[in-house]
Amino acid sequence: MDRIDKLIVNNAIWAKKMRESDPDFFSRLANQQKPRYLWIGCSDSRVPANQITGLPPGEVFVHRNVANVVQESDFNVLAVIQYAVDVLKVTDIIVCGHYGCGGVQAALENFRHGIIDNWLAPIRTLTRVHKSELYSLEDNQRLDRLCELNVLSQARHVARTTIVEDAWERGQLLAIHSWIYRLDQGILNPLRKPIEQATDVELI
Repeated sequence: MDRIDKLIVNNAIWAKKMRESDPDFFSRLANQQKPRYLWIGCSDSRVPANQITGLPPGEVFVHRNVANVVQESDFNVLAVIQYAVDVLKVTDIIVCGHYGCGGVQAALENFRHGIIDNWLAPIRTLTRVHKSELYSLEDNQRLDRLCELNVLSQARHVARTTIVEDAWERGQLLAIHSWIYRLDQGILNPLRKPIEQATDVELI
């Protein structure tokens, strides 16, 4: 069987199983989208939002890119955040990175990788800002710590978007979570308390 055809077959098997366990599942899913969560994560294929949180389709609105970067000039991520906050009315935004992130590793390395270097520029800046701390660590610890610092930084970027600031200004309940995932254990770990208001950002 062709490797692409196998995906179509897998889909048919999955859909059949879902209908057998819940005959109304797809009709409900087609008629509403009311996720509580926005997930901003890494494109890494080993970190699928729904599976690692144990949530079914329809429960998580997802945006993924290399190294879970939130740039204030990226209209893609801004459009996702605005739709999630203003239209879907999510109550929780989860910024989730993972240890051993290849994008973060590339930002640490002192040679060119191509166009991806432009995307990773904010993480390179983060490396310079935290140079003393990072280079006091062993190589593997340095990468892990930069993965954590990147998540915390991107969560701050989310909190400082006009979209989130406006939501808080009008009294909308919205919490921003900074999580990291350990690939070799399958475990999610919060890195700090949720950011629930503008003043929380300054406490990081």
